[in-house]
Amino acid sequence: MTVPKNAIAESRERRRDRRRSFLTFFSVAFAIYTAINAYIFIRLNDGVPQVSWLHPLLLPIFLFIALSYIAGQYLEHKSSTIVSEILTWIGAFWLGAMTWFFPAFILIDFVKLILGFVSVGFLQGTKTTETTEILVVVVIFVFLVVGFVNARKIRIKPLTIKIEKPCQPLRIAAISDMHMGTLIGRRMVRQMVRKINSIKPDLVLMIGDQVDGNPHPVVQLDLGSELKKIESEYGVFAITGNHEYIGNAEISCAYLEAHGVKMIRDSVVEVAGIYLVGREDRAAKQFAHMERKSLEELVAPLDKSKPIILLDHTPFHLEEAEQNGIDLQLSGHTHHAQIWPWNYITQKVYEVSWGYKKKGKTHVYVSCGSGTWGPPIRIGNMPEIMDIQVDFHAS
Repeated sequence: MTVPKNAIAESRERRRDRRRSFLTFFSVAFAIYTAINAYIFIRLNDGVPQVSWLHPLLLPIFLFIALSYIAGQYLEHKSSTIVSEILTWIGAFWLGAMTWFFPAFILIDFVKLILGFVSVGFLQGTKTTETTEILVVVVIFVFLVVGFVNARKIRIKPLTIKIEKPCQPLRIAAISDMHMGTLIGRRMVRQMVRKINSIKPDLVLMIGDQVDGNPHPVVQLDLGSELKKIESEYGVFAITGNHEYIGNAEISCAYLEAHGVKMIRDSVVEVAGIYLVGREDRAAKQFAHMERKSLEELVAPLDKSKPIILLDHTPFHLEEAEQNGIDLQLSGHTHHAQIWPWNYITQKVYEVSWGYKKKGKTHVYVSCGSGTWGPPIRIGNMPEIMDIQVDFHAS
C-alpha cells in the first residue's frame, strides 16, 4: 500500500511539533529546577564550615545528585540499564528532598530577616546556622524514609455508588496513576494486580498514567506480563493520561493493548449494560497537537436511560459531566500532590483533589493514585485502588 505524500508530510510535521512542545516544556521546567537547586546549594554551603573536609566536595556531590534524575531519564530514552536505574533512583529521592529543602530554607531566611530587624543577634550566628541546617537535613531524611514506606503499601478504598437507572449491580476495581517504569517496577505492579484481584471485580478500569512517560523500561522489564494476570469478568479498560503523552502515547497504548488492556480513546464502549466513555487526556493537545472530542459530542448518540461512566484522567471542569448526564466520573492525575504540604495547592487548583463529591445526580471520585511520579514517596496521602460497588435501581 502506498502512503500519500501529504500524510507523510503531516506525520513529520506532527513529530516536529511534538519535539518543539517537549523542548519548550523541558526548558521552562529546567530553568525553574536550576534556580531552586542553586538556592538550596547556597544555603547548604553556608552551613558547612570552610575548614570542613566536606566543603570542597559539596559542589561536585550536589551537582551529581541534582542532575541524576535528568541524566537517568535521558539514558532511559536510549536504553534502560543499571546505570540509568541507579541515576533515576538517586535523582528521584532528591526531587522529594528538594521539595522540602526549598520551603524550609525560605522559612528560615524569612525568620532570620525578621529577627535581624528586632536585633536578636544570638540567633544570627554561624553556629546557629549550622545547627539549624543539620536539623533540617535530619528531619527531611526521616520524612523520606517514612514517605517511601508509605508509598509502597497500597490500600484498597471501598466506595458504594447508587445510580438511579436499571442495571445489574457491578463491582469495579479502579486504579489510576500506576506510573509503571523504573521506579514502579515488577514488585509494585505485582502488588497492584494482587490487590485488584482480591476485590474480585466484574470490571477493571485504569484511569490514565499507566506508563510513567518513556515506555522502554516497561517493555524491558516485561511489566505487561503482570497485567495479563488481572482477573475480571468483563475485562480491563483504560484511558490515556498526560504521562502517556509525555512519553510516546502510541507505543504505550499499543503495548497495553497487547497485554489485555482495552484502550478507550475519545470513544465509547458498551459493556455489562453500561456505557464507558473514555476521553483522551488534555495533554494530547500540548504534546501531540491533537484536539480531543468534546464530552457533548461523545455522549450525544448514547441512550441516556442506560448508566454512563466517564473516565477522564484530569479532573477539570467537573460541571461538564453533570451537564451531560454522566452518572459516575472517575479521575486521577492530582496525586493529592503526593507530598505534604503541596496538597494545599492542588486543593486550590482542583475542585476535588482527592475523594468523593456529588454534583447534582453525578457522582465524582478523584483518586490520589496507586503509584508515584518522581519522588518514590508519599506524605499526607495513601496510595489506593478503588473498590467501587455500584448499585442500580429505577427512579
